[in-house]
Order: sequence, then C-alpha cells, then structure tokens
Amino acid sequence: MPYFTRLILFLFCLAALVESRKPKRRRWTGQLEMPKPSHLYKKNLDVTKIHKGKPQPLLRVEDHDFSMRPAFGGPAIPVGVDVQVESLDSISEVDMDFTMTLYLRHYWKDERLAFPSTNNKSMTFDGRLVKKIWVPDVFFVHSKRSFTHDTTTDNIMLRVFPDGHVLYSMRITVTAMCNMDFSHFPLDSQTCSLELESYAYTDEDLMLYWKNGDESLKTDEKISLSQFLIQKFHTTSRLAFYSSTGWYNRLYINFTLRRHIFFFLLQTYFPATLMVMLSWVSFWIDRRAVPARVSLGITTVLTMSTIITGVNASMPRVSYIKAVDIYLWVSFVFVFLSVLEYAAVNYLTTVQERKERKLREKFPCTCGMLHSRTMMLDGSYTESEANSLAGYPRSHILTEEERQDKIVVHLAVSNESNSSRKKGLLKGQMGLRIFQNTHAIDKYSRLIFPASYIFFNLIYWSVFS
Repeated sequence: MPYFTRLILFLFCLAALVESRKPKRRRWTGQLEMPKPSHLYKKNLDVTKIHKGKPQPLLRVEDHDFSMRPAFGGPAIPVGVDVQVESLDSISEVDMDFTMTLYLRHYWKDERLAFPSTNNKSMTFDGRLVKKIWVPDVFFVHSKRSFTHDTTTDNIMLRVFPDGHVLYSMRITVTAMCNMDFSHFPLDSQTCSLELESYAYTDEDLMLYWKNGDESLKTDEKISLSQFLIQKFHTTSRLAFYSSTGWYNRLYINFTLRRHIFFFLLQTYFPATLMVMLSWVSFWIDRRAVPARVSLGITTVLTMSTIITGVNASMPRVSYIKAVDIYLWVSFVFVFLSVLEYAAVNYLTTVQERKERKLREKFPCTCGMLHSRTMMLDGSYTESEANSLAGYPRSHILTEEERQDKIVVHLAVSNESNSSRKKGLLKGQMGLRIFQNTHAIDKYSRLIFPASYIFFNLIYWSVFS
C-alpha cells in the first residue's frame, strides 16, 4: 500500500475517535425535565423484618400446652357452630347417600390466645397455625367420605380476636349416608340429615350448639338438583349416648327433597301406558290373522319386560314393593291378558270349526243344497222359528220326512227345541254364548280392557300423588 494512502486512513480514524469523545447536545423539545423525587430511590421499610434482640410475639403459642382444651378441669367449653351450604352435589338412590359441599365454622373462646391491641383488630391466619393450637374435634357421623379442599392451599381460616375469641372456618365436601324410603318411588319425598359431633369430648367437656339457632344454617340461592326440588333446610340438636364412652352433643342439618316426576313420566309411565294401549290393537285384528296378533302380543310383552328391568337396574334391591313396581306390573298383566285373550279366541274358533266339520260329515246330503237354505243356529231356537227362518210360515210345521227332503238345519251347540227349555236357558246361556262366539270376546274386550285400565290409573294416581 502506498505511504500516502496509509496516512489518509490514519487521519480518518483519528478524527472519528476525537468526534466520539465530544459531549452530545440534547435537542430542545420545548419541555423542561423535572428532577425525579428523591423518595422513589429510598428503600421501603420491611415491617416483617425481625430486628435484633428478643422478639415479642403477640400470640404466646409456645407458652401454653394446647393439647389440653381451654379451661381444663372446669365446666364444659361452649363451641358454637354455623354452616353455609355451598352446593348439594349429588343424591344416589343406589348407594343411599348424598354429597354436600359446605363452609363449617366454629366459635369458641380460648384466653390463652388473648393479646393486647390498641385498635381491637383481629388477626387472621391460615391452616399452619391450626396445628399448633387447640381446635374442636368435630366429625361427621355416618359419613362415607369427606375431605377439606386444598386448592390452591388448604381452605382453612383461623381468626383470633384480642379477647381470645376464635373463629375457625373450613371448606369441606362430605358424602354421608341417607336412609331413604322408596315405597312411594318415584312419587316420594326424602329427608336426609348431616350429623356433627365431637369425637373425643363428651358433653361434660365440650358443648356443641347452633350459634344462632335456625339462622345458623344458610344456603346458596343457586342450589338446585336435576331430579329433586329442595323444599326445606332446618337444624336440630340432641344428645347421643354411647354405652362405652357417655353422652355427646350432636347437631343435625336436615333437608327435605321432593322428587321431580316429569322425568319418570317420560321415561317410564308414558312408555308403559303406550305398550298397554298397543296391546289393545289386537282386538281389532281379524282372529284368523294369527301371525299378526301373536307377534303384536309378544312384542308388547317383551317391551314391558325391558322397561321393568331398566327401572330396577337404577334402584337398590329393596325388599318391599315400590309405587313404580305396582304400575309396571299391573301394566304387564294387562299386556299379558291381551295375549291370553287371543289364545282363548283362537282355541274357541278351532273347537267351533271342528264341530262344524263333524256335522258336515254326518249329513253328506247337504252338499248339493243352496247355501241360502242352510243355516247355523246356536240351539236356542224353536222348531217354528227354525222353519220360519228357513222360508216357511210359522204355522206350517213340517214332518220329519219333509224336513229331511227340503231343508237341513245344523245346530252348533244343542238340538234342544223345546220352547219351555229355551226360556229357562236364556239367562244361563247368555254368558256361555259370549265365550262361544269368538267375535263377542273381541267385542267385549274392546270395552273391558280400556275401562279397567282407566279405573286402575284413577286409583293409582289418587293414592300415590
């Protein structure tokens, strides 16, 4: 590289270095920059910092033995309780239990937790302090499962007042047993109870009571169940006795549930009623259409069996009859009787055809006679009436030979032609004639079956509703 070129590059680099070291001028924006306040640069004091020297805690937890109840050796310590029900999660008929989420609060006084305060303000703590002090050992009687919510931390609150009063609150979900009576199911009402009791302390050491009476139980207005209507919440209390330990105070949260019937009307009652009505269609079908009537009867019977099985599968196996069982089994009997009705019709038709065949074999000479001159009588007509129906005047009585030459009257049941016997058998054979005439069985079934089923429904809904 020539000497002149290296000199120019050196001067250029030197000028750039000098320019970079000069102070930069700020562009005027028309606004004055205010100095930042000095307090922003100061560090905030940490009020939780422990200063040197012996600390002075407000709660003297380490100075007392909190494994003993307050006022040990004295009278029973009163512990007030109030509950706010957040939700009724489920009611199970199969397991006979219910699941409830609630806020359980205890109130008592422990002078060991008293602290001096100039403004009479309380102190609030989480679940970590609960493990260091005495709290009531309340549990749920007849509970199957229960737990305290721990998302995002344990849902436990402890509030201590200067005079030693304590508020202890927990958010709990409990599944407890409920003895249900299904004798009126699904037209039933159920009353369930959640019971609270001290596990270790008898009524001589701890007295549980509802803090504000009936006002101690509060419920969320949005509580609702899919199958039940919540009618009433109320509280009660009594003493419970155990032979080995003594008497304990027990608190009850009682609630009454009324079952919604519309679901069961759609899923159980309406299908069963329609199956019964469908079985009546068989009465209008020709008795000679055997496949149609038999298949219809079998279909309705199997459908009723499926409905009964489906209802019992969702219910506990109780040893008594439920209201829905009465309705379904009576409906099943109606469907089954409609099948038996056609069996009777078919049997009587076969018997009648067999008798007619025998009569035709007995009088072979009638094969060439006009059909208009051959009649089927049931045995209740006199000879004069038979002659009149055959086309002869009532006064003209044919001899045996003329009768054999001119007309043959087939008697289906009896050859009794005495007028005096006819009058005596009219009343007695009226019912027999109905069963012997297959059309009459179907005719009367069209009236008897619907009328009986309507009468049953009137009695059923008036008793159980």
